[in-house]
Amino acid sequence: MLPLCAPLRNDRPVGTGHTERYDMKADTHPDYHMITVQMTDGSTFQTRSTWGSEGDTLVLEVDPTSHPAWTGGNQRVSEGGRVAQFNKRFGGLTLKK
Repeated sequence: MLPLCAPLRNDRPVGTGHTERYDMKADTHPDYHMITVQMTDGSTFQTRSTWGSEGDTLVLEVDPTSHPAWTGGNQRVSEGGRVAQFNKRFGGLTLKK
């Protein structure tokens, strides 16, 4: 019968390796504070963020209440893309056998 885990190595003391603990570095994380977010319809809400400074207002230009991806409205389709240009230029070509 095979063991369920690898055998312990006797050449190092228990407690070394991946189980060692290290203190976190000081001052590596940004300040986390309260800001106000203003939606495109004018409504606001408070949230915690690393953006700006305490009490700032983040004014959104696009949000879930106005973007077509969330509202299901008309989406702009690029008609001048690379595939459209290729088809316009070479669309009439066919391979003859």
